[in-house]
Amino acid sequence: MTMGAVRPGVSPATVLPAAKAAAAELTMVEAADLTVVAGSARIVIRFESDDAEIATQIAEHVVATTRESVDVPVFTVTQRGKGRWVTVR
Repeated sequence: MTMGAVRPGVSPATVLPAAKAAAAELTMVEAADLTVVAGSARIVIRFESDDAEIATQIAEHVVATTRESVDVPVFTVTQRGKGRWVTVR
């Protein structure tokens, strides 16, 4: 998910751990990372899911939680299949 402006009173250092914790409420989290791509901060939370619909629901929960701290203008859900990442949402 792309990370926009941090809400007043929120420490940027708390955003990634909060996003990871939101996913961990619902599933096993494999990895969490914050990167900068083309000048935009992006949070990547990799987690386990049995299917694309459930993965999308988990991602929507993570985004809703993250939006309490920062603006999230866009997010995508991908899944690994046959050695490639494929966009689900």
